[in-house]
Amino acid sequence: MYIIIYDFGTSSLKACLFKVGEDITIASSATASYGLNILENGGAEQDPDEWWRSICKATRELFEGSDVKCSDVSGLAFCAQMQGVVLVDSGGKALRPAMTFMDSRGVREFSECMGKGLIKVSGCSLYKLLRNLRVNYAASTSVKDPVWKYKWVENNEPEIFSKVDKWLDVNDYLVLRCTGKLIRTADSAFATFLYDTRKGQEGWNKGLLKMYNVNPAHLPPIIDCTDLVGGLTGEAAEDLGLVAGTPVFGGGGDTTFVNIGAGCTDPGDTHIYVGTSGWVSTFLDYQTVDINAMITGVLSAIRGHFNYYAELETAGKCYEWVKNHLALDELNIYLGATGIKDDFEREFTSLYDYISAEVSKVPPGANGVIFTPWLHGNRCPFEDSFAAGMFFNIRIDTGKTDMIRAVLEGICYHLRWLLECEEKKVKTSDKIRFVGGGSLSPVLCQMLSDIIGRPVETVENAQQAGAMGAAIVVAAGLYGEDVNALSKRLVKVSHTYYPDQGDRGIYERYYCVFKKLYKSNAANFKALNSDRYD
Repeated sequence: MYIIIYDFGTSSLKACLFKVGEDITIASSATASYGLNILENGGAEQDPDEWWRSICKATRELFEGSDVKCSDVSGLAFCAQMQGVVLVDSGGKALRPAMTFMDSRGVREFSECMGKGLIKVSGCSLYKLLRNLRVNYAASTSVKDPVWKYKWVENNEPEIFSKVDKWLDVNDYLVLRCTGKLIRTADSAFATFLYDTRKGQEGWNKGLLKMYNVNPAHLPPIIDCTDLVGGLTGEAAEDLGLVAGTPVFGGGGDTTFVNIGAGCTDPGDTHIYVGTSGWVSTFLDYQTVDINAMITGVLSAIRGHFNYYAELETAGKCYEWVKNHLALDELNIYLGATGIKDDFEREFTSLYDYISAEVSKVPPGANGVIFTPWLHGNRCPFEDSFAAGMFFNIRIDTGKTDMIRAVLEGICYHLRWLLECEEKKVKTSDKIRFVGGGSLSPVLCQMLSDIIGRPVETVENAQQAGAMGAAIVVAAGLYGEDVNALSKRLVKVSHTYYPDQGDRGIYERYYCVFKKLYKSNAANFKALNSDRYD
């Protein structure tokens, strides 16, 4: 059986042709990229038509030089970035650029709705928080949440908003392009925090729609991630180079499938992901929330289960920043650097391997330098769109390799912070699965293990964990098998890293300082960056 999964990230996609049988292997893969437009007012936009062109390009490349025929494909699905806003007209055409999960323009909309009330918690109206928490153990407490993007368009682009027929997330829009059908998968519906998770009441909650003043007509019907949506339309099949009628499944968001692709499908299993963004996630058979730390249990593709999910907005993006601004254009450490097109969400290349090798020569603690990985604000465990990255404690003898190591350590410090926040509410696993592009670096794997103080396991095809999870879900549907059992059988551990206790004291000292840096500088971040949202 062959299944195509599109791992659709922040700035690039990887189309994977999976062969599923006794094992799961990648028979072929192809990549394509698309732009991410970061605006001065906090906007983060992409062109949906460029998404589609990239998908078409990657799909056709899948079969070049392969013995697999398009007619051999049993189904396809997307594993996409989440909490985007794609507004389409009655013909299914995008009315404006898509607003990605990074878009933070809705500061005023958030303040006008959630900032009003006699009693507040974490700057939000207690009344509105309680109404939301009662329905789905979550609330729109971040300016980057989808409802504030939706409201921003309503307030700032009324002519466009008047033409809106449906409000979709990224995966839902791509399914629309394939099938012509307007749907929302349950995980993307939940990510709006307008979805009712209570047993027997699942679906759009009318009270929340009214409270946030969202037009119910803009919200399409909801299906499960495992559902068959329909077959490829003739037009889509011609664009993609596939067979018309090829089954298209609901699919969903990256956070929905990564735990399955990491083999974390027993309650309490915990994984860490580092791609462009990063997170810590624990699989649960119940739902809980920590409103102060901005962590909640988001819907899993496995019905009745949740991923307790804490996000770091820029993780691998910080590593990419290092490559572009500390390695290539200044150190000139890589031969032919001007021609490099490395992307953190693609396969690691010799450039990243070289950087890792150089970083390994710097002692733990980066010779005193600490980096904060908040290059586009932060969400957990504190919400602040004004927060930014910084190097702390640079001295006259500080070298650039010290700074590069500090960036990697800063990512790991923040991930440890998220892990500790999760433990306040749930029991996490003793061994942590590590997936995403970051897990391809043995240096980063060992660093993470040392900083969190736990064994870290990597798995085969770790960079495609989301796509693997989606393929397992589709295969389970086609085979009629249990997703949990199939995940446990197909996902295999490739290596285990154990913490070096000799480095523990050094990291403890710097980690304590790291956690204090935001509180010490929050007012300074606001003073410098608040004008971006005026």
